[in-house]
Amino acid sequence: MSDASCIYERIAAAGIKLNPPGKPVAAYVPFVESGKLLFLSGHIAKQAGQPWVGQLGRDMDTATGVGAARAIAVDVLGTLQAATGDLNRIARILKVLCLVNSSAEYREHHIVANGFSETLEEIFGDAGKHARSAFGVAQIPSGACVEVELIAELR
Repeated sequence: MSDASCIYERIAAAGIKLNPPGKPVAAYVPFVESGKLLFLSGHIAKQAGQPWVGQLGRDMDTATGVGAARAIAVDVLGTLQAATGDLNRIARILKVLCLVNSSAEYREHHIVANGFSETLEEIFGDAGKHARSAFGVAQIPSGACVEVELIAELR
């Protein structure tokens, strides 16, 4: 499963369509390449192109949060494609930061983040396994339920 030539086949098998990244809505760029590292800015969860609004533990359950994180992974794949021109340039996903818009009582941030992490492992195989932090926050831009950023190593 670690053969990079299979990345696009795995994307097709997963029913994922790669879309170009949206335009930033503030003063930042979607990605920065430095040496062999690629830094992606935070991606918020979206449904039908609009922010996926909600707060885990208040008006959204964990399963929905997992789906939102998976939706972010699909968007991130599009950004990685735009940044590299070829996903086979990704040597490894190194680090993921997952922010979950959640109530003070919510305790399943790590499970929500699995929606993102498991999707990257499905697509990149062992190269998709990464270090990760996941935690709750009081608010995310546009009221989105989840936001994820990552660092990848390039070939």
